[in-house]
Amino acid sequence: MANELSWNRENGRLSLYGELDQDWLVPLWNARADAIKEVEVIDLAGVTRVDTAGLALLIHLIADIRAQGRTVSLSGKSENVQTLAQLYNLPADMIP
Repeated sequence: MANELSWNRENGRLSLYGELDQDWLVPLWNARADAIKEVEVIDLAGVTRVDTAGLALLIHLIADIRAQGRTVSLSGKSENVQTLAQLYNLPADMIP
């Protein structure tokens, strides 16, 4: 059974839950400007699956946060996220 993506923003932390993949990420993409307000940590501990579209969304969220002059880090990164970043030969600071 698919696990729809949901999120919560509180105290500078954007927590994601469910599947971060092409089937579920459109609502977060559409709400990204509001979702990342004052965010400095993206928490992936509640994410059960990430595909390449999900990785692309993470890259965009990180870039948008940095463009607003804030540092950002990821917590709860799964091995899957790290593997995808390595497969695409992404610089280490792109997925902090």
